[in-house]
Amino acid sequence: MTAARTLLPDLGKLQAFEAAARHGNVTLAGRELNLSQSAVSRQIRDLEAQLGLLLFERVRQRVVLSAAGQKFLPDARKLLEQGEAAMLRAMASSGVSLLSLATLPTFGSRWLVPRLPGFLKTHPGIALNVVSRAEQFDLEEQGFDAAIHYGQPVWANAVCRYICREVIVPAASPEFLAGRDIGSPEALAHAPLLNMATRPKAWANWFQAAGVEAQGAYQGHRFDQFTMLIEAAVAGLGVALLPRYLVESELRDGKLQVVLDMPLQTEKSYYFVVPERKAAGQLTNQLFDWILGQVTPED
Repeated sequence: MTAARTLLPDLGKLQAFEAAARHGNVTLAGRELNLSQSAVSRQIRDLEAQLGLLLFERVRQRVVLSAAGQKFLPDARKLLEQGEAAMLRAMASSGVSLLSLATLPTFGSRWLVPRLPGFLKTHPGIALNVVSRAEQFDLEEQGFDAAIHYGQPVWANAVCRYICREVIVPAASPEFLAGRDIGSPEALAHAPLLNMATRPKAWANWFQAAGVEAQGAYQGHRFDQFTMLIEAAVAGLGVALLPRYLVESELRDGKLQVVLDMPLQTEKSYYFVVPERKAAGQLTNQLFDWILGQVTPED
């Protein structure tokens, strides 16, 4: 038998507390919530009684958060945001099948989203909730059906399904390459190199695979997102090692060129991650099969 959740917070009381904390005034909080001043004060007192804490101190005509109130405020706001998000997800799924997917930011914006019309065309009646996430998290706890993961096939309480390896190529803008003779790895070793901050050994690994000792492999401008790294290469700041799939449009439009046709497969791969309990879900399996069908040998 499940124990009663006697400590579950009342969202109305949390709203009263958060509004009063934000305004520093109970009357203004009441106006925002369409409640009387006495109603707001009562809800705050009830919340304080439930917590066994004094959340506010009165200073002249204002209410000021106590030390306990300051500690509790971030958690209260998080609970309110989660409650609102749950309501919005439920409303969005009315009459459709909602599929929530967490994806790496650049993978989502540059590879996944441009292809999604094809998936939705063959799977009508599905509403997608696509959120960018760079770190691992509890999929079930946060209400996600699946996630796109780059790294090793390890994710707590989830199943990792292989999508593809990553192929990186050295690329630069035509303007940068104009007048430069970069016809060999040795010549490239002396060119300005652009680095991905989260992959500090990328250039060293590429030059090692090319059989070249490059002293400047760790030098050059650094960027912490592929989006900025790509824009830096397009702007002519240097040569960047980029996953080919991320710069399909730039290569096609001539904004970037592959400097040397010497691709390198990275040690890590892309995976489709599904919570263990949802591993047999029809929608997630359909999305996984579709993603596999979009992968080309060059990706």
